Amino acid sequence: MTETPVLTRRPFPGISSRAWEHPADRIALTALRRLKGFDQILKVLSGMLRERQHRLLYLASAARVGPRQFADLDALLEDCVAVLDAPVEPELFVLQSPTANAYTIGMDQPFIVITSGMYDLMSAEEMRFIIGHELGHALSGHAVYRTMLMHLMRLASSFGFIPIGGWALRAIVAALMEWQRKSELSGDRAGLLCSQDFDAAIRVQLKLAGGGRLDKMDSQAFLAQAREYDRTGDMRDGLLKLLNLELRTHPFSVLRAAALTQWVDSGGYGAVLGGDYPRRVEDESASWSDDVGAAARTYRDGFDQSEDPLVRGLRDGVSGVVDGVGRVATNAADSFGRKVAGWRRANGGPPES
Repeated sequence: MTETPVLTRRPFPGISSRAWEHPADRIALTALRRLKGFDQILKVLSGMLRERQHRLLYLASAARVGPRQFADLDALLEDCVAVLDAPVEPELFVLQSPTANAYTIGMDQPFIVITSGMYDLMSAEEMRFIIGHELGHALSGHAVYRTMLMHLMRLASSFGFIPIGGWALRAIVAALMEWQRKSELSGDRAGLLCSQDFDAAIRVQLKLAGGGRLDKMDSQAFLAQAREYDRTGDMRDGLLKLLNLELRTHPFSVLRAAALTQWVDSGGYGAVLGGDYPRRVEDESASWSDDVGAAARTYRDGFDQSEDPLVRGLRDGVSGVVDGVGRVATNAADSFGRKVAGWRRANGGPPES
């Protein structure tokens, strides 16, 4: 990690995590938070299961950040805690791994892990964004609720008498992964609020996509990839995009950069910088219907504006979808038929069934 932090950043006294939570992420969190006591039950379960084991593992196998170990990261964490007015400073560990990664785990006392590969790849200002991203996860309670949902899924798949399996379970997994991906967009917003350096935030996504050779990349060309991805291809490509995302916990780096740019361009980031943000003291009285409406507007706007061919087909109506799926099925059948015909020509008869 290079460079020394020099910028003075604006703090956000009393800021609520609702200020940076993506609407689709926030509505799921709000629904879960309304289940009074459920998170406390899960924290107890976590203590009985592996949270203590995880912390002991990192305490024994990684370097705990502090004034005498990775003091530069310790200073960045302190800055992010001050900017987001976090009630508690989480522990931070550096783990030896060539893979560039960072994550927040734990439920009762979440802690942050950054790999040495990530540390080596990023500059100080880029690392500030990453630490702010992970602190945002901790403050939003993502570790708690993700663990809760994953435990419920494991229970559902472990007991045969629970009527969940096959495609039903796959659909649940897909829905949970969609929420997780939206929570990563929330983390990126928290990271930008901590760093208050948009260029550094975009550089993080550039490096996660293409490595450390920033001299070989261009941020505008990178963002143009997102626009091309959104509108390219036909119905098959739209379906393939869904399949590519199905089991991913994170959105693709190109799309994360585009989503953060959209938040800035829409005025959301500027409003928070100007002091217009929700406070933690208001969380208990936050309107459920407002969260639902915001999430609905987000999906509706994305649906209306998307150039994705599958979404265009949905907008065109059921006939468009049927025609599109029919074309996909016809193309697939034709391709399969050609393969069978080729096999017959090569082998002198039909293949064995």
